[in-house]
Amino acid sequence: MLENRVTWERIRDWRGPEPLLALTAYDYPTARLLDEAGADILHVGDSLGMTVLGYADTTAVTLGDMAHHTRAVARARRRALVTADLPCRTYESPSAAVDNARVLLDAGADGVKLEGGEEILPQIRAVLAAGIPVLGHLGLLPQHIREEGGVYRKKGRTDAEVTRLLRDAALLQEAGVFAIVLEAVVGEVAAAVTKSLTVPTIGIASGAGMTGQIRVIHDVLGLTPWLAFPHVKPQVNLAAEIKTAVQKLRREISR
Repeated sequence: MLENRVTWERIRDWRGPEPLLALTAYDYPTARLLDEAGADILHVGDSLGMTVLGYADTTAVTLGDMAHHTRAVARARRRALVTADLPCRTYESPSAAVDNARVLLDAGADGVKLEGGEEILPQIRAVLAAGIPVLGHLGLLPQHIREEGGVYRKKGRTDAEVTRLLRDAALLQEAGVFAIVLEAVVGEVAAAVTKSLTVPTIGIASGAGMTGQIRVIHDVLGLTPWLAFPHVKPQVNLAAEIKTAVQKLRREISR
């Protein structure tokens, strides 16, 4: 292992001063470039269902899909921590969670992410007891989007939601997760959750008051303009550049 390799322990104990940067990756060349650019975490997200496979949401992604893409990312990584999502319906029991988490570790992941709080504590504890690092995920849970009528809604708008977020975050920390993703949480609430914890928080669409941020790389690069989201501003417009390059190639081969 390289001396500067980012480990889950290093993430758990992160105190800055630089914020954590996590980016999704699904293939070898992208993962290699992101790793060389200094990303701290390469996350193989089930968001690949929307960005790579063309599904309407993440719920159709399989464990086989996740293992396939995790292997590609792991081959590219030299420095960053590699985490991977346990996809929808693969951790409905503690034993299933452990068995399927091991599949992703065998594919090259350093840890796995599960969506939810108190309701999945038995699964999280079982995975941790098996020696597998866990990244928590609270707030908006994309794997449950169909249960919410397909509407992506900010969390933390009611007192009940705030109370639950704070409680779930404390329970996840107590269980032993090394960090917690906060997705689509009201900014002040996400900041309050962060202040209540000793483990880092990694935000997406939750404001700036967290230990770090995670972004879907296709959003950052402007690769999927049909999936544009208000919480992320593309840093480049690769979709337009790709179209321009193809049109340029057509002109060249037509001479």
